Amino acid sequence: MSGTRWLDDEEQRTWRAYIRTSQLLQDALERQLQRDSGIPHAYYMIIVVLSESPGRTMTMSELSSILRYSVSRLSHAVSRLEEKGWVRRVKRPEDRRTTVAELTDEGFAALVEAAPGHVEEVRRVLFDPLTTTQVRRFREVLTTILTALESQEPPDEAERSPQLDPAAQ
Repeated sequence: MSGTRWLDDEEQRTWRAYIRTSQLLQDALERQLQRDSGIPHAYYMIIVVLSESPGRTMTMSELSSILRYSVSRLSHAVSRLEEKGWVRRVKRPEDRRTTVAELTDEGFAALVEAAPGHVEEVRRVLFDPLTTTQVRRFREVLTTILTALESQEPPDEAERSPQLDPAAQ
């Protein structure tokens, strides 16, 4: 490919540092949540998003869109959270075709219990090594990248999120 814009040495080092850091960060967060709360990070994110939405409810399609999880993978994860009694699915009275995920009181209590350890791990692995100035710069860089990514077309559903099955992580 003659039109390939290959990475220069600096970009290559930056890219590889990002990939390795991203892997290690996700691994650390996954280990901490599994060890302390017995839940995968992907499931934790579902209950976080529900906890922050009005009435602790959200349509499954909205939840899928926000988390960028495929509908089928989200459905599987919500089924697991239903088994724990942390989430329930209900139909909207005004539109029986729409399914709403609702965080239960038990699910909220599980989040309240899991959050301090999770936040401490985020602080330990991400923020503690950085200065205040570096945190600000890091946020600026991430915001720039995020803005560019969010302005692009969303991926096909089949290409969306990582596996939600804890055995696959």
